[in-house]
Amino acid sequence: MIEALFWASALLVVFAYFGYPISLSVVRLVRKKSIAKSPTLLDVTVIVTAFNEETRIGKKLENTLELDYPSEKLQILVASDGSTDRSNEIVAAYYGRGIELLALEERRGKENAQKEAIKKARGQILLFTDVATFMGPDALKQIVFNFSDPSVGCVSSEDRLIGKDGKPTGEGFYVRYEMWLRRLESRVGSLVGLSGSFFAARREICRDFSAELQSDFGTVLQSVRMGLRGVLDREAIGYYEDIADERREFDRKIRTVLRGLTVFFRNVEFLNLFQYGLFSYQFLCHKLLRWLVPFFMGVAFLSSLILSFGSLFFMALFLAQVGFYGLALWGWSGSEASSVLLKIPTYFVRVNASILVAWWRYLQGQRIMMWTPSER
Repeated sequence: MIEALFWASALLVVFAYFGYPISLSVVRLVRKKSIAKSPTLLDVTVIVTAFNEETRIGKKLENTLELDYPSEKLQILVASDGSTDRSNEIVAAYYGRGIELLALEERRGKENAQKEAIKKARGQILLFTDVATFMGPDALKQIVFNFSDPSVGCVSSEDRLIGKDGKPTGEGFYVRYEMWLRRLESRVGSLVGLSGSFFAARREICRDFSAELQSDFGTVLQSVRMGLRGVLDREAIGYYEDIADERREFDRKIRTVLRGLTVFFRNVEFLNLFQYGLFSYQFLCHKLLRWLVPFFMGVAFLSSLILSFGSLFFMALFLAQVGFYGLALWGWSGSEASSVLLKIPTYFVRVNASILVAWWRYLQGQRIMMWTPSER
């Protein structure tokens, strides 16, 4: 029984990260959904959400104004979420250059700011972006071209992490893994989640926009509910810098997962395989199965410990886990080593530890609706 528990938990960890994408690759052999992308320029509203971004908002607006898109088809709207610094003043100085400001008096979170901005938006396509994300000159065109396909409800950018030292980071590897997974999902059906810092959706998808749920997750679900899909565009790239302090990001990851759990369990209807088909499988594997990994890790560790007393094989497996977690703790303790040998296990353990804490808070009844931007 204990041995069965070990193998089941170990295999589920492997499946969550590798088996699921491999299964999508197999599905792709018999089901490949292309995108009828064509150079059609639709009316677009770019919604930039900001909270106390006086040090970065100017650069973001300059970057947005450099987008290669007809000005008569473009509305740029900054939704300031109760900012108390000079953010509103800086944005107001761009009024003569076509930038509009929606200054919300009370801070109520990113999604609420987006919801209020939607009411002021004039575009057929709504593009949502954060201050920390920079877009290439043709990124807007590329993302809009996807909406020529009537089956597309929303489009995600591809994330690119820019390290301050030009070296790979644990998060950098994780971002590349996520982009690979999203490409697979996009090719066989629909994404399960969008890049929260840079994505676009049809206006009708955002009609019932919720101020309480993650917009990058909820927008995909609303698209699927309406019979449409979410896709990834590899030519629409969003660039952002590595986080200022990876250890401080632990709390951010907890908040992200906690909000994700809230969205998931409010939308369990998508587990109905008969209604949503392949998307139900994706919804289960990409979200819930991934969030269960820390529990599987714990079961694998404890069961291998018990089995190690009577088996050299399981003793070796147990010591391998101890070594892996030891490297992670070494990296987490603040080691300056730049080796991938430390960065990947550290990031993996940090992510799963944050998931575990998020579960604990969720089961206690905690819910987080307030968005806090990361320092980068």
